[in-house]
Amino acid sequence: MFDSALHEPRTAVVLGRLLGVALLVCFLTGLLSHLLQDPTGWVAGHLPSRPVNGYRVSQGLHVISGIAAVPLLSAKLWTVYPKLFEWPPVRGGSHAVERLGIAVLVASMLLELFTGLLNTLQWYPWPFPFRQTHFWLAWLAVGGLLLHVAAKGPLIARHWRRVGPAPAQRRAFLGAVTASVAAVTLVTAGQSVPWLRRTDLLAPRRPDLGPQGLPVNRTAAQAGTGATPAGWRLRVDGPRPYELTMDDILAMPQYEAELPIACVEGWSASARWSGVRVADLLARAGAPPSARLRVTSLEAQGPYRVMDMPAAYARDPLTLLALRVNGQVLSADHGYPARIIAPGRPGVLQTKWVALMEVL
Repeated sequence: MFDSALHEPRTAVVLGRLLGVALLVCFLTGLLSHLLQDPTGWVAGHLPSRPVNGYRVSQGLHVISGIAAVPLLSAKLWTVYPKLFEWPPVRGGSHAVERLGIAVLVASMLLELFTGLLNTLQWYPWPFPFRQTHFWLAWLAVGGLLLHVAAKGPLIARHWRRVGPAPAQRRAFLGAVTASVAAVTLVTAGQSVPWLRRTDLLAPRRPDLGPQGLPVNRTAAQAGTGATPAGWRLRVDGPRPYELTMDDILAMPQYEAELPIACVEGWSASARWSGVRVADLLARAGAPPSARLRVTSLEAQGPYRVMDMPAAYARDPLTLLALRVNGQVLSADHGYPARIIAPGRPGVLQTKWVALMEVL
């Protein structure tokens, strides 16, 4: 069953190059996503709020390259799988290191892509936290890949360039793999690439479907915020704390911004948001220019009920406490009575149902 002419180094190297590009894009954009979603230490103070579509592009590329890696990894494993069953399994120290790298690489990549695909569906049939596990699996995969490349370096170098015409069987196989990658990209990338929206046949989201023309991840019913408390007021804590009713907020200067909602699952959609500038609310509270902001939602519990915002975002004139979207008062699912919308941030940090803003 190992007698196919395609179980050979040249085919494996060609596929490895394509898979390497997909994995590199996926890894780097994933690191950026993790950093933006959970900024720590000195990095938090240096994250830029521009470009406006920065997170939309990087996270879209992350999911697109991850999905494209599925047929590439499948083809690569099929090409080399006879080597996975060679006997004896270990023939010395260097061979043991090579086999260890392969085991770590294959196991981590299969689990990484499997869990990543299910995350796009917001389905988590496992007991461990997805985001942290996904993050560390990526580093395991990179470590396994480096070990594998180091062990196979001479073989890869010998077959890096094509010598003579490629056999028809190899050309057909690589053409089929390329067509598969193009197909899965074409029918899923529309959830983040607007001009591919008409071909968005298999992606879990259509970015133009949902309340007020926008998708919703966490509904008001799920968050327990379907009914706004009577006498709702926005409290702003700082050197000069104060509270505002809805009428008070509406009496302030109103601004409008065209900004995207971009979520970690890969979908994104733009909308026209209007409300008051967060910078104006902070200035009224006597916040210094370097102050960070902490925003607390009305929802009783949830991993993103409390959100910290670095100063660069809080002071950006496009960052709004939004009251309306696309000309309509926010629905409960989109955060009524007020929500945060800021440029270049993950959707989970665009806090809905805002109750409290604290100057840090």
